[in-house]
Amino acid sequence: MPDSRIRFNAFDMTCVTHQSPGLWTHPDDQSTRYKDLDYWVDLATLLERGKFDNLFIADVLGVYDTYQGSADASVRRAMQVPVMDPTMQVSAMAAATDNLGFGITVSTTYEQPYSLARRFSSLDHLTKGRVAWNIVTSYLDGAARNLGMDRQMSHDERYDRAAEAIDVCYQLWEGSWEEDAVVEDRANQVYADPAKVHPIEHEGEYFSVPGVGLNEPSPQRTPVIWQAGTSSKGREFAAKNAEAVFTAAPTTSVLRGFVDDIRKVAEHSGRDPRSVKIFTEICIIVAATDEEANAKHEEYLQYSDYEGALAFYAGITGIDLSNLDPDEPLQYVETDSARFALEIFSKADPSRTWTPNEVVRFLTIGAMGPAIVGSPTTVADELERWIDEADIDGFNLAYAITPGTFEDFIEHVVPELQRRGRYWDDYDEGTTVREGLYGPGQKHVRDDHPAAEYRRRLQARADARAR
Repeated sequence: MPDSRIRFNAFDMTCVTHQSPGLWTHPDDQSTRYKDLDYWVDLATLLERGKFDNLFIADVLGVYDTYQGSADASVRRAMQVPVMDPTMQVSAMAAATDNLGFGITVSTTYEQPYSLARRFSSLDHLTKGRVAWNIVTSYLDGAARNLGMDRQMSHDERYDRAAEAIDVCYQLWEGSWEEDAVVEDRANQVYADPAKVHPIEHEGEYFSVPGVGLNEPSPQRTPVIWQAGTSSKGREFAAKNAEAVFTAAPTTSVLRGFVDDIRKVAEHSGRDPRSVKIFTEICIIVAATDEEANAKHEEYLQYSDYEGALAFYAGITGIDLSNLDPDEPLQYVETDSARFALEIFSKADPSRTWTPNEVVRFLTIGAMGPAIVGSPTTVADELERWIDEADIDGFNLAYAITPGTFEDFIEHVVPELQRRGRYWDDYDEGTTVREGLYGPGQKHVRDDHPAAEYRRRLQARADARAR
């Protein structure tokens, strides 16, 4: 299908409240089943039935404890706590589906790249190439304290560590095992040729990894790299490494500026700027008519949670609004937390006055992205406007209630987008996540991706040995 196709990832997290504070109490919401593997298998089969590209599983290490100087509000309101490891359910979901991809959030700040590379290679094998890695650097002091540090690293140092960690992973995935290293010679009892398996001999500022990769080459070798980088350091990292960039913005004009900048930086890094696929977060409230959809939206707002929303805001921005008047305007303050979240509310949209009350109303439905409310026609018109005006490739669909938001989207919006030629009728040939981005046959990183350099070096070694 041509590039007019709009790509969709479902956005979820292995917890009760992900992006809609208070909505877990809605009678139709099933998010409290997050501990039940059947919930995840059911969700995966639903999303595949709806021809979603991927399920994007968010994660956070630590508890939001900035609000009123305590984690009490987050615990009380189930604001992304309790939260389970995001990798555990993937194999079961993959076994129940054939095409749905899985984007998994894992932090480079508290992981060793040697074991992390093994984990993603293992999942890439077990899912037959349906894995992406959403790289984050973590932003909570609580995570740092519980993982052996006095406090979190500075924002820029976390990206420096991430740059080295991902480079080590590239070496292990692309530069250790030659493509034909595995021979499976039963007669001579030789599984792999050691002459074709190479130590990477990495010695850097943060990591020492002298040995060989633990996995033979997986279907994609390097999983598809996702990243959400909005600060200057984050944009530089994303433009160099990310095959898909995830962001959130309140308007298409704000988003377009980010998109143009990411693609410009990618081009300066020697990459095709169009190879960086960009997704923005959005929540869709849809029904058969505009009137029904608006009524549904108003109903959802009745479940909003002021304390939970501000606990979430404080956690991701590092700013506690508990002592402010609910109608007092916010000011931009730079912190070492998630800067993109702070900019959304106080800097990115100068036409809007953000107050604690406005923040809560915005966060209640889908949190970081705007909500589109209306009939299938209204929603499809707005989705096309965002795609065309912001020059993006698709959306991360956050839910108001789960799985209801996804069910409504599949029932009402998918047929309308298919009628317009903006949504595929079925998955194209080729089942890896990377083929979903670039088309059938593109299982491995493109030649202009930095990981490809290690592939070229490995091939040069093989060619030299052959001579």
